[in-house]
Amino acid sequence: MLNFIKGSIFSRNTGVEAQAAESEKDVQVLAVWGSPSSGKTTVSVKLAKHLADKKRNVVLLLCDMTAPMLPCICPPSDLEWERSLGSILAATHVTDTLIKQNCITHKKISYLTLIGMLKGENVFTYPPYNAELATELLDHLRDIAPYVIIDCSSYIANDILSAVALMEADSVLRLVNCDLKSISYLSSQLPLLKDNKWDADKQYKVASNVKTNQASEHIEQVLGNVVFKIPHSDELENQALAGDLFRDLALKDSRGFRKEIEKISKEVFGI
Repeated sequence: MLNFIKGSIFSRNTGVEAQAAESEKDVQVLAVWGSPSSGKTTVSVKLAKHLADKKRNVVLLLCDMTAPMLPCICPPSDLEWERSLGSILAATHVTDTLIKQNCITHKKISYLTLIGMLKGENVFTYPPYNAELATELLDHLRDIAPYVIIDCSSYIANDILSAVALMEADSVLRLVNCDLKSISYLSSQLPLLKDNKWDADKQYKVASNVKTNQASEHIEQVLGNVVFKIPHSDELENQALAGDLFRDLALKDSRGFRKEIEKISKEVFGI
């Protein structure tokens, strides 16, 4: 029997039965993608925490198998289990039960469930998987949770799960730093997503980690029109360096970041 927190997606009292919950908007699955070091994981974690703090059941799926993010976002002692995304993708078919058996819960955040690779694992730790299996995983996550946030890898040419997530998600946050290298990177990756399922209309272009000395006119000139501008925060940077991204942001310099996360949540999920 799984030891999930009461009131979250799975209850301690009822074992693995999912709590009935409905998305308030049509968007249920959000993929977060962008150039390397653009803050994809940080934004994904903070959005997931925002929803959990609002008592919304949310699954945070961490796709990166090259540099597993699970060990980088919170202390191991904060997690109930050590389960791996690799065990799900190594199966012949994905089922709700298989996913539930490989979810990880956070001891201090009741409405949050995590799925990701463990420290020391990599893409060769498990057998190869295909796009059909990745699609099955996302389909079953829709059945399990009312909200799913997917932290995609930047390198979609070699990451099937991230590429499928970008095409199957209801909405996409496309993060980019305000520099020409980041713009060039995204320009090189976008042709890989030329597919009938790749819908440019569902994307939100996001300027990430915007420093105070980067004028709005410069951002618009480099990135074009952006929907959200996520400001830099020294406190947030320190949390990322410490591997403790689920901590609350309390300092004044983080006020802008918090407000932008709230704006994204309102726009995307209606929360």
